[in-house]
Amino acid sequence: MQLPFNPANAPRHAVVRPARGNPVIESYAALLKSARAAGLMRRRRTFYAVVFAVLLLLLAAAGTGFVLLGQTWLQLLIAAALGILFTQFAFLAHEAAHHQVFASGQANDWTARILGPLLVGMSYAMWVKKHTAHHQNPNTKGKDPDIHTGVVAFHEEGAATKRGFAAVITRHQGTLLFPLILFLGFSLVVDSAKTLFGRRGVRYRYVEIGLLVLRFGVYLAVLLLMLPWEMALAFLAVQMGVFGFYMGASFAPNHKGMPVLEAGSRADYLTRQVVTSRNIRGGLFMDTLMGGLNRQVEHHLFPDMARPELRRANALVRQACESNGIVFTETGLMQSYAIVVRYLNRVGLSAVDPFECPLVRQFR
Repeated sequence: MQLPFNPANAPRHAVVRPARGNPVIESYAALLKSARAAGLMRRRRTFYAVVFAVLLLLLAAAGTGFVLLGQTWLQLLIAAALGILFTQFAFLAHEAAHHQVFASGQANDWTARILGPLLVGMSYAMWVKKHTAHHQNPNTKGKDPDIHTGVVAFHEEGAATKRGFAAVITRHQGTLLFPLILFLGFSLVVDSAKTLFGRRGVRYRYVEIGLLVLRFGVYLAVLLLMLPWEMALAFLAVQMGVFGFYMGASFAPNHKGMPVLEAGSRADYLTRQVVTSRNIRGGLFMDTLMGGLNRQVEHHLFPDMARPELRRANALVRQACESNGIVFTETGLMQSYAIVVRYLNRVGLSAVDPFECPLVRQFR
C-alpha cells in the first residue's frame, strides 16, 4: 500500500497540468517544477545507508552493554537508549514508506514493511493506512485520524463529547500531554494488533504478524532469561515509555495548535498543506533529532523528497508562500511545545465539567 498520490509523488516524466485561472495551483506546479530542476527530488541512498549503518552499530553497542552489565538496575539506561534507537528506526521506516529512499516503490515498501515490525515493533500496514489519510487531509475534522478524538481532543467538538472522568482529563489535557505520550508505544502495539487481526484485508498480513511475533518473542525471552522478572518488567516499561515519549514529542509540534479545517474545506493543495503545518528551527541537529519531521511544511508539499533535500527546498517554499500570501509558520522546539500545551488546554475547556450543575449549564 502506498501513500496518497499528489503532484509531488508523480513520476519525473509525468506532466502536472494546473487548473486554469487558479494562481495558487499554478504556483504549486511551478514550485514542483523548480524543485525537480534543482535536483531536490533525487534519491539519497548513500545518506540512508550511512544512517542505517550507524543505527545498527549503536544497536549492537546497546546489546553489548546489556550483556556486560548483567543483573543491575543500570540496565534501565540501556532500556532508555533502546527507546531512542527504535524511534530513529521508526523515522527511517517512515521515510521508506514515503518512497524517499529508493527509486523503486517496491523496494521502499518492503524496507518499511520489514523495519516497522522487526525493529520498531509496530505494523507497517497500520501506519500507512493512518498516515495516508493524514497526508491527504491534514488537520481536517472527520478526515485526519491524527486529530480523531480519543484520550486527547484536538478540537472543541470532540472535547464537548467528553463526560465524567474523561472530561476531567480533557479539561487539563495540555498539561497532561507529555505524561500521556509515555503510553504511545503501547497504543501503537495495540493498534497494530487490531489492524493485523482485524477482518479487513491487509496485504502481507502474515509476514507482518510473523515479524512482530519474532521481534517481541526474542526480545521478551532475552529479558526474562537475563534479568529477574521485576527488572525485566521495568526494562520493558522504560524502553516503551521512552519510545512513546520520543515519538509523541517528535510528531506533536508538526500540526497541533495549527488551524483545524472543516470537513468540507476546499482549500487548494499548497494552502492546505502549508497553513496546517509548522516547521521547527534547529538546522542539522534538529534534522537528526526529529528525523526530518522538523521540516514539516516541505515534507507535506513533497512527501517523497529525501530528508537531506528538505532544507534546500525551504527557500523555494517560502518564496511561493510569500507570492501567494500564505502564512509560513516556523518556531523553536520549546516554543512549539508551549503553543501545543496552551492550545490543547483551551480546547479542553469545552469538555463538560462533571461537577457543574446541569441546570446552571442549561441557562448559560
